[in-house]
Amino acid sequence: MLDSKIPAGKLEEKWADFKGHCKLVNPANKRKLEIIVVGTGLAGASAAAALGEQGYQVKAFCFQDSPRRAHSIAAQGGINAAKNYQNDGDSIFRLFYDTIKGGDYRSREANVHRLSEVSGNIIDQCVAQGVPFAREYGGLLNNRSFGGVQVKRTFYAAGQTGQQLLIGAYQALERQVALGNVKMYSRHEMQDIVVIDGKARGIITRNLINGQLERFFGHAVVLASGGYGNVFYLSTNAMGSNVTAAWRAHKKGAHFANPCFTQIHPTCIPVSGDHQSKLTLMSESLRNDGRIWVPKKQNDTRKPNDIPEEERDYYLERRYPAFGNLVPRDVASRAAKERCDAGYGVGTTRQAVYLDFRYNLINKYGRAEANKHGIQNPDTETLVRLGKEVVKEEYGNLFDMYEKITGENPYEVPMRIYPAVHYTMGGLWVDYELMTSVTGLFCLGEANFSDHGANRLGASALMQGLADGYFVIPYTMGNYLAGEIGVKPIPTSDRTFVEAEAQVNDRINRLMTIQGTQTVESFHKRLGKIMWEKCGMARNEQGLKEAIQEIRDLRADFWKNVRIPGGIYEMNPELDKAGRVADFLELGELMCIDALDRKESCGGHFREESQTSEGEALRNDEGFMHVSAWKQTGENTWQLDKEPLEYEVIKPTQRNYK
Repeated sequence: MLDSKIPAGKLEEKWADFKGHCKLVNPANKRKLEIIVVGTGLAGASAAAALGEQGYQVKAFCFQDSPRRAHSIAAQGGINAAKNYQNDGDSIFRLFYDTIKGGDYRSREANVHRLSEVSGNIIDQCVAQGVPFAREYGGLLNNRSFGGVQVKRTFYAAGQTGQQLLIGAYQALERQVALGNVKMYSRHEMQDIVVIDGKARGIITRNLINGQLERFFGHAVVLASGGYGNVFYLSTNAMGSNVTAAWRAHKKGAHFANPCFTQIHPTCIPVSGDHQSKLTLMSESLRNDGRIWVPKKQNDTRKPNDIPEEERDYYLERRYPAFGNLVPRDVASRAAKERCDAGYGVGTTRQAVYLDFRYNLINKYGRAEANKHGIQNPDTETLVRLGKEVVKEEYGNLFDMYEKITGENPYEVPMRIYPAVHYTMGGLWVDYELMTSVTGLFCLGEANFSDHGANRLGASALMQGLADGYFVIPYTMGNYLAGEIGVKPIPTSDRTFVEAEAQVNDRINRLMTIQGTQTVESFHKRLGKIMWEKCGMARNEQGLKEAIQEIRDLRADFWKNVRIPGGIYEMNPELDKAGRVADFLELGELMCIDALDRKESCGGHFREESQTSEGEALRNDEGFMHVSAWKQTGENTWQLDKEPLEYEVIKPTQRNYK
C-alpha cells in the first residue's frame, strides 16, 4: 500500500508544520552519515551542495566528464517564482493554482503548494550565488511571461537561464568538494541499487573510462538523474540523457509512476531528415514576444513575408483569446498538429508553423525605444532597427542558434517551429518526503513524478529541481537519517554488494557476447519511431496495443542481433549506449501499457477516444483521479497500485484558456 505521508492540517501550513516537527540529526552525527547522490544537474548538484554544507559525507556521481555538462544547462527561458515583483496579482496561491491547472489536475496538491512556497527562496539563493538574472533599468530583477499563466513570474538570464543556474549550483557543489564534504565521481554511471534488509544502502557503478565496476556504500541514496524523453530517440534532450538509474531502481522495487505522461514542447526547430539524432529547442519565452500563425489557405507555397496580414490565421489567438499564444504547452502543441494535419502546415515538410516577431519588433519594442530616444513619427525601418536591439539583448543567443541551424535570419523571416518531445512528468513514485517505495532511496527533480501532473508549465522544471535540492531534501533526509545514526558503514565486501555487482557484470557480458549485425543506434531509432507514432502526441487503443507487441518484438531482436564493437574494460560509448537502450526498450513497453490503461485524456496524454467536441482533452475524474504507480512483478510484468488524488482546496474543472 502506497503511503504518501502528506502531513495533516491546512494545506498552507503542512510544510511549516513538517519542518517544525521532523526529526533532526545533530552536527556531530551528520559527519558519521554517508549519502550517495546520483546525477549532478540542478537537483543533484543543489542537493549534494546542501547536504555537504550541513555536514553529511556525500558522494556525488555523474556520467559526464563534469557536473557542468548536466542537461540542466540546456534550459533556456527562465525559472518561476511567486515574487510578484511586477505587482500584477501574483501570489503563492496563484502559482500553486496555475501549476495544478496546467498539469490538468493530476498532480499531488500538497507537493505543489510546497513548491510554490519555497519558489521565492530559490531566487534569493541564486542571486546570492551571483546568478546574473536580467534586470530592469532601475536594477530590479526582471520577469517575462510564460505559457499557461496570466502574470509575469519567470526570472531569466537571456536565453541561457539553465546554464547560469547550473553554474551557481556547481560553484556551491565545488565549494563542498574543496572542503572535503563532497567527493565527486565523474565518468561513473550507476548500474544498480544495492538493497540490504529492505533499505537502499549503496550503488554499483561502471567507470566509463576503464570499464571497471565499483561498489559504494551510503546510509541513503538520492537519485537526481533527469527524465526519459530519449525513449522517443528524437527529443530536445542531450543524447546521453537516459532512464537507466531510475529504471535500475524500479527493477529493485521502486514504483514507476505515470510513465505515459510525457510533454511535447510546441516551439522546437522541425525535423529536417533521417540524419538527425536530436532536436533543438527554441525557448517558450519566444511565445511571449512572437505570434504563431499559419496561412489561411491550405498548401500555401508563398514565402511568409509575401502573405498579407489578412491571409494569416493566428490560430492560438483565435481559439484561446484569454491566453492567446501563451496557452500551456500541451494545448499549443496539439493546436499546431491539428493545423498541420489539416493541410495548413508550412515549410518543405508541411510539418511546421510560423513564429513571427515582426509585429512586436515594431509595435512593442520599436515604438518604446523610439519614445525613449524622442523620435517622433518614426518610419518602419527605424522601428525595426530599434526593436532588433532590444530583442538581441533578450533573445540574441536563441536567434543566433536558429540561424546557424536553419540558415534563415529570424529577424527578417518568421521562425518555423513544430512540437517535439521535451520533458517527462512521469518518474519514480515518491512520497511527500521525496522517498521512493524503497526505504532510504530518494528521488529528486525530473526523475520523480510528483509536481507537474499530466503537463508541466514552462519554467517550472528549474524551479522544482532547485526546490527539491536546496529546500526540501535537507529536511526530509534528516527526518529519515535520524533513525539511522546507529548504523555503521557496511563494507562493500558484503554479500549483497558482491551479488549486485555480479548481476551487472553478467548483463554486460551478455550484451557483449551477442555479436549480431545491427547497431545500437538502429534499435534506438526503431523504438523512437514506434513511440512517436503510437504513444506520442496522440494515442488510441489500437495503436497502443500494436506498439506493445512491436516493442516486445524489437526487444527480442535487440538481444539476438545487436552488435557492440570494442571491449568491456576500456572507454566504450557503444557499450554505454547499449545498456541505456536496453532499458528504454523495457520502459517503452510500460509507457504504452500505462497509456492504454488510462482511458482518458489529460494534459500531454491525449487519447483520441476521449476528447471534447472542440478537440480538447477530456478527463475522466471518476475513473482516473489517481496516480498510476507500477511495480515490476516479473520479467516485463507489472502490478498497478493507485494513489488517490484528493483535492482539498482546488476544485478540478474542465481546463479553459479561452
